[in-house]
Amino acid sequence: MVKIRLKRIGAKKAPFYRVVVADSRSPRDGKFIEEIGTYDPMADPSIFKIDGEKVKAWVAKGAQITDTVKALLKKNSILE
Repeated sequence: MVKIRLKRIGAKKAPFYRVVVADSRSPRDGKFIEEIGTYDPMADPSIFKIDGEKVKAWVAKGAQITDTVKALLKKNSILE
C-alpha cells in the first residue's frame, strides 16, 4: 500500500520533515516515491508547504494519508 507520510530529516532536537509518498513497507526515513511538501514545526508559527494538487492526485490513485499528515492538511484547509 502507498502512504502519504512524514520523513524526518532534521537534526537532533531540531525536527524538520518532508511530506513524501512512500510504500508502507519502507522505513520512515528510507526510500520514497515522490516528495510533495515540507513541514517545519520549529518555526513560530510552524511552516507547512505542500502541493495540494499532488495530494489529491495520489489519493485518487489510492494512497492512504497518515493521521499526522491528515491533521496538518485539515489545519491548513487543503483537505476538507
